[in-house]
Amino acid sequence: MLRAPLLALCICIAAGAMPVNAQRAKDALVQTDGNLKVNLAGVIGRSDIVLGRPNLDPLEAMPLGNGRLGAAVWSADGLTVQLNRGDTLPYRDATGQVVIAGLSALTGAKDYAGRLNLYDGEFEERGGGMTATVYVQPESDTLIVDVTGADPAKPQTAVLKLWAPREPEASVHGAVGMLAESWLDNQDPGASGRRFGSLAAITAEGRRVSATVTDARTVTATFFPDANGRFRVIVASPHYAGTDAQVADAALAGRDAGQHETWWHGFWHRADFIKVSSPDGVGEYLESLRTLYLFSAAAESGGEYPGSQAGVADLFSAVRDLHQWDPAAFWHWNLRMQVGANLGAGVAGLNAPYFRLYRENLANMETWTTQHMGGAPGACVPETMRFNGAGIEYEAGSHKTHQVSGWDCDLASTPYYNARTLSTGAEVSLWIWQQYLITGDRAFLKENYPVMAASARFLLSYEKPGADGLLHTSPSNAHETQWDTSDPTTDLAARRALYPAVIAAASLLNEDSGLIGQLKAAIPRIPPFPLIDPATPAALLPAGGAEDSASVIAMSYRPGDRIHNVENIGLEPVWPYDLIGDESPQLPLALRTFAARRNRANIDWCYDPVQAARLGLGSQVRDTLVKITEDNQRYINGFAKWGGNGQEFYVEQIANVALALQEALVQDYDGLIRVAPAIPPGWSFDGRVAARDGATVDVQVRNGVPTAVGIDAGAGQAIRIRNPWPGDEVKVIEMKSGTKSGTRLVKASRAAVIAFTASPGGRYRIQRTKDGSGDRFQPVDGQPATAVRRLGPVQIGLDPNP
Repeated sequence: MLRAPLLALCICIAAGAMPVNAQRAKDALVQTDGNLKVNLAGVIGRSDIVLGRPNLDPLEAMPLGNGRLGAAVWSADGLTVQLNRGDTLPYRDATGQVVIAGLSALTGAKDYAGRLNLYDGEFEERGGGMTATVYVQPESDTLIVDVTGADPAKPQTAVLKLWAPREPEASVHGAVGMLAESWLDNQDPGASGRRFGSLAAITAEGRRVSATVTDARTVTATFFPDANGRFRVIVASPHYAGTDAQVADAALAGRDAGQHETWWHGFWHRADFIKVSSPDGVGEYLESLRTLYLFSAAAESGGEYPGSQAGVADLFSAVRDLHQWDPAAFWHWNLRMQVGANLGAGVAGLNAPYFRLYRENLANMETWTTQHMGGAPGACVPETMRFNGAGIEYEAGSHKTHQVSGWDCDLASTPYYNARTLSTGAEVSLWIWQQYLITGDRAFLKENYPVMAASARFLLSYEKPGADGLLHTSPSNAHETQWDTSDPTTDLAARRALYPAVIAAASLLNEDSGLIGQLKAAIPRIPPFPLIDPATPAALLPAGGAEDSASVIAMSYRPGDRIHNVENIGLEPVWPYDLIGDESPQLPLALRTFAARRNRANIDWCYDPVQAARLGLGSQVRDTLVKITEDNQRYINGFAKWGGNGQEFYVEQIANVALALQEALVQDYDGLIRVAPAIPPGWSFDGRVAARDGATVDVQVRNGVPTAVGIDAGAGQAIRIRNPWPGDEVKVIEMKSGTKSGTRLVKASRAAVIAFTASPGGRYRIQRTKDGSGDRFQPVDGQPATAVRRLGPVQIGLDPNP
């Protein structure tokens, strides 16, 4: 039975709401941030989604959220909203759908207009003299629908419902209707034994508000607008696991002290913006996808677990409880681009759920490794990992038409996609290290270092000496592409990158001197990357032989093994492992590997644009981004479709757009800042990208050429930056007070790499001596979108009805 504390929640969502006619404060349109003066509201607004007709189909839904509670909003039956959370495990069940039929007068009007307002975090509609504004409150997990222009004499309803086979308890407490359901995770393989649940409560502000139980899965709030035609629908959906104490806590937290606009404005002022223009409009389209990614990342990344578990935009689902992939499991391959995009955009805090997932499951992963990997020490981190650390992907139950059970990090498993993918722990560890290098947060490093150490210990235990004196891994997967092969390139790259990072982290923290010694001894015994001639791809070139002009990096030391997926494993050393860059003697090898890659811009998660940026291939950045977008963006909200019969929105493609644009503008993966290393020819950029030690780099590019470069030094450190104008003399100028009279010449040089020591919080400009370029930042302006954006066959937004 629902007990007394639930009534506290009911009272809270009604009493804590803002008056419907509250005046919402607006940020100043123009602010100075770093070296750039930016009309931030206008620049972010360039990517607003404009609807010229109502989005009646659930697959046209607009996303909203506060990091914990997500919503998909569309105009069916007046207005329909599906509410989703990331903690309704193991099936990620929705917490309900809300239908407000009285808004049909708005959505059916001839003068209908709608907008997803990214800067304010709102979905706005108007038509027939009515307006509706939908948003999610930041402090309480509460959805608000504010309406004006309704007929005061006409009764309104707001319906909250679930569907079969869901079995909620429907109840009414005063003027609040509620659906609550809880369950144990005790059925599927790897079950946690934890209790989870879903809760949603609905009420309204207006006149004569009441609530009724309509049926076992539906409650309805009935009311009249106030005398001015205004009303508000309020739906609370907090974390719930079936206990009164948790609901009471949620009720106390429900008194919303903040406002959504303030929360969103604060986010956009923290996030690093990028504005792009190109003669053909492609740059503008991709800019919009990046901005939409940042919006969705903020809206889904504030909970206990990552909001996306398989590259899917789970918190914005509009298809009830249907999921194409095991909703209890996380696919690392489909998370890593999101981690990288967040780091480059200066919003590293959005990665907290990702790191929590692996850090808090470390003991479970170590136990799993002992039990399933022959008693090995450390942690074999499952590539597809259940939320409680079990290496299981289970596709079954009411959500699937067939059963599949995949066991990861498991020696007894038959060969399978990730049964023996061994490199995931290294990837997670390297993201820990990269986050530390970007933020300088030593407490974060100390807290997460045990994952790094455990991942290294496992790989050290698994590698075995061969007759050649080197250390080999076999059987091991080349991720999902080759199963049970020998020395896959993923393992080789993982060990080459991880071992030095663990040594550096352990040394910094004064930890694990014995482990440091083991890693130092192992590094020179890691085999070189396997090489093949693309003309004979199944034949390995002689080990230790010199690279010739035709060789490329193979997937493994058994290149002829069967192919199971469409990944370009030979390019993993370029990204995410950061082993081959533009200063590496293996750059020609990597360029040949990219040119000869088997799979070309072929799927929504494809990393071609990111790896092209790392290789300095601006034209390929453009071409691969265009192809992946045209082939995979299937929804007018900018989200992609992976394939198959599923109808979920995927966020992984726009995350790769965000990451690739950042890498094209600024790179700092090894302590050397590179400005405009992979700008598509003729494109112009204004933007900011995060660099190491809390620094940010501001860049303006016109027609592919940098015109202004600035650095905010963050904590202060030795800065190394590649000369943005090779061969020309440049001056490093410290902006003492932001004015010409307050500058100080730090250095003048025409070297290929300019090095100087920055003061904490110092602001610097890199100026070309001969014409002053670099000291001429132009104000960055923009206007909110007024029309649909198009790229070939795809578009963002909806055109008016003809």
